[in-house]
Parts: sequence; structure tokens; C-alpha cells
Amino acid sequence: MSIFTTQEQEQIAHAITEAEKATSGEIRIAVEKYCKGDAYERATIYFHELGMDQTSQHNGVLIYLATEDHKFAIIGDRGINKLVPSDFWDTTKTAMRAHFMAGNLCEGVIAGIALAGEKLSTFFPNKNDDVNELPNDIYFIDQHKS
Repeated sequence: MSIFTTQEQEQIAHAITEAEKATSGEIRIAVEKYCKGDAYERATIYFHELGMDQTSQHNGVLIYLATEDHKFAIIGDRGINKLVPSDFWDTTKTAMRAHFMAGNLCEGVIAGIALAGEKLSTFFPNKNDDVNELPNDIYFIDQHKS
């Protein structure tokens, strides 16, 4: 059974779709049960595997979760990282962690999406010719391992 219900998966995908309406940036969620090592290092692997570093404006954001190990990380590509305040991802993680600590994993992910979307829309507003470069569904790492 997935960590998120079908309804929660739809809510998360909808949150990504809504956040991306205001930006040319791309947001993805990657989830696995266990994180071998550091969450940020693990997220970096999937950031590249999922093509997050291949967006036209280098403005992709990945939220990585290891549910059983209670670890998570947020990675922004170089286009967004050079524009947001140096503590931005930490403050986003703090907001998400508050939901996680209350047992609201889905709400925490949605909060992270909303905050990332707000910053992306500030620095990378949506253009009329914007193309959704990456899928909005959750990438379940455990389902893609061989």
C-alpha cells in the first residue's frame, strides 16, 4: 500500500498543477521508504535521474521524502537557487516539518509545493507559451527500482 491514498496523490498532483500555473518552474515529488545515507545526497541523485536539471530555465524543484526513515530534502536547480534567499529551502523545510510532526504528511508536502510555487512565480512568472516540461504526479522510487 502506498504512503499516500489515491485521493492524497490527486491532491498533491493538483497542488503542483496549481502552483505551476503561476510559474514556468517545475515541481516534482519523489518518495521512497528508506534513504541510504544523507537525504540531500539521495535527493540529488533523483534530481538528475528525473531530469530536474534539464528544464529550459533551470528552475526545477524536487521535494524528496524517505517515509520510513523520516527524512526529506528539497533541491532547487541553479536558476532558482541563485535568486532565492540563502535560507529559503530551510524555512520551507521548517513549514513542512511542522505538518509532518503533527502526522499530516500530505499537508506538509502540499505546504512545501505552495511555498516553492510562490518563490518560483516571483522569479519565473508563467509565460503564455509555457510548456509543462515534467509530469506532476508523484514519483515512487520503490516502484521503479529493478
